[in-house]
Amino acid sequence: MKHIYFIFSSILIFSFFTNCGGNKGLQEHAPTKFQDAYTTMENSKLNLHIPVTVIQDSRISLDSVYFRGMKSALVQNEELPNEYVAEFNIKDSETVMSADPREEYGNKAPQKPQESPFDIESNEAILVFSQDNQRKYYKVSDITDRN
Repeated sequence: MKHIYFIFSSILIFSFFTNCGGNKGLQEHAPTKFQDAYTTMENSKLNLHIPVTVIQDSRISLDSVYFRGMKSALVQNEELPNEYVAEFNIKDSETVMSADPREEYGNKAPQKPQESPFDIESNEAILVFSQDNQRKYYKVSDITDRN
C-alpha cells in the first residue's frame, strides 16, 4: 500500500510542476484589436508593421516580436500613433570594407538570428507583450508583404 501511495504522490507532484511550466504558452485571445499586419522593405531593413485599433496602455505594453528567425523591439510609429513597427536588419548593402578602420566607422553590426520560443511559419510572428506585469505571447498570422 505504501508503494501505491508513493507512486501516486510522485505522479501528482510531477504533473503539478510540469503544468506550472506551461504558463509560457501562447495566448488564444489577442491582447488588443489588430488590423492586418504587413511588411515593407526600406534599403537594407525589413519593417514589420502591426496596426492597432484599440489598446489599453495602462494594462498592455507591446514589447517585441519574433519574425523570420530574428527578434526586434516594437516601437510606436511617431507619424501613425496606432501603428507599431519592428525593424529587422536583413542585409547590409552599405557596408564599407577598408584597411583603414576609420572608413568603416559607420558600418552597422548585422542583426543576430534569434529563434522564436514557438514554431512559426514565414508569414507569422510571435508578439511579446506585458499584461498586468506578466510577460505573454501571441501569434500574429497572415502577414503580407507590401513592396
